[in-house]
Amino acid sequence: MKLERDSVKLEERIDTLRPLLHQTGNRLGLISSIDGKQLISLLLNTAENRAVCWESPLQTNRYHSLAPVISQAHWFERTLWDMFGLEPENHPRLKHNLLHEAYSIDLIPLLAEEPVSSNGKSREYSPMAVKGDGIYEIPVGPIHAGIIEPGHFRFSCLGEVIFNLEIRLGYVHRGVEKRMCELPWGKMRFLAEAAASDSAAAYALAHSIAVESCFDVAVSYKADFLRTISLEVERIAMHINDLGGMAGDIGFLAISSTMGRLRGVALSMAEQLTGSRLQRGFICPGGVVFDPSEKLPSIKASANWLRKELKPVISFFMSNEVVRDRMENVGKVSPRLAADFGLVGPAGRASDQKYDARHHFVHGVYPRVRVPIAMEVGGDVLSRAKVRIAELESSLFLVEQLIDGLPEGETCIRLPDALPNNASGIGIVESHRGELIHLIFTDSQGQCCRYAIKDASVNNWTGLAIAVRNNLVSDFPLCNKSFGLSYSGHDL
Repeated sequence: MKLERDSVKLEERIDTLRPLLHQTGNRLGLISSIDGKQLISLLLNTAENRAVCWESPLQTNRYHSLAPVISQAHWFERTLWDMFGLEPENHPRLKHNLLHEAYSIDLIPLLAEEPVSSNGKSREYSPMAVKGDGIYEIPVGPIHAGIIEPGHFRFSCLGEVIFNLEIRLGYVHRGVEKRMCELPWGKMRFLAEAAASDSAAAYALAHSIAVESCFDVAVSYKADFLRTISLEVERIAMHINDLGGMAGDIGFLAISSTMGRLRGVALSMAEQLTGSRLQRGFICPGGVVFDPSEKLPSIKASANWLRKELKPVISFFMSNEVVRDRMENVGKVSPRLAADFGLVGPAGRASDQKYDARHHFVHGVYPRVRVPIAMEVGGDVLSRAKVRIAELESSLFLVEQLIDGLPEGETCIRLPDALPNNASGIGIVESHRGELIHLIFTDSQGQCCRYAIKDASVNNWTGLAIAVRNNLVSDFPLCNKSFGLSYSGHDL
């Protein structure tokens, strides 16, 4: 798809964007900047399947915050402050998002020129103070008991009830977006797919589509089929993983261990398809690296076997009264708050948000091939589990259909050796977590001057903080697993 670009004066930006974002079918994809001299606001029109980038030139490093009127903007603006030194005035809770106390106050990583002054306020992080008789805090992390990525959670509690959860991330910030601009474009795909390894296929696909958007080319129909199979196999593996994790946090170890075994089958499907259990090195700009057609009958057989094997396991899991009691009415996010904060993926659709990028934006065979949108209205842990189960079943069925209908043709087209001058490109993919966006901007020499990534977790971490309010401390691990968010996908 082509990224449309328009401009709006900074002083007119909020009055222009606010009514657009309140129209049905419009959503905020990202707020960022190219070099610190402008704000870019990405609006996605799901009704017309369009992406429009609104640019607002800046005269200083200050601008009026959009967060008081569009709640979803609050996280984007915190990241803008860290990466470009752009300070939003009237932001409800401005604090550093990625750069912790160890970083120099003068470090502004993505600013094109040396800053006139430092990055504003101290890097000292002050969590929200919840006061009252009997209120106490439970700090957790960033180093956890399990082998997981680091993040800090600070619970403000009364007895065993959580009143507020403060989430602090950025511990695995690696400067991915800046490094992408330093690489030859032919090497960028290797870093793109490694940015969040459990979403390697989705990241590789979003990157490839963004590059192809710059060149204004389309890949072969066969390559689209193979890319979609790769994406859906990744979704299958991760949904099985998340359901198994939820079972483990409930204490249903029989289901947890069974899901671990079945996830291994899905990872073996990935290895047969791409040569890698994490699916690295397969999807590339122009198509796919090689033709795995001879492996497809075996992959289809595995998908068919897995679909039949999962059915009684899931039935046993979901019919258990203890399981339902632990999941029902726990970790609820209302549809209104899910809409306000832009929740996406299974977390959003479990709260009645009818948005699946596969229905709106071109990637793989989508939206030419339609998939059912799995939705629930409860917004609780049970609803998020049900959405994953429905998507798991439809993805397994779709893999079999795509293999049966695989067309003939080439698997990769050759692209020019250099990116076009003054170009822009966008890739939007429905990863297993939800909406994934990759943006590319090139300069007058055809060099990548800005590469932006927005993982679904950026939208959904706020959803987790909302979900645990007025729930028991002991329910947090289950709520957390039901969202299944990425630290590295957020931190980049």
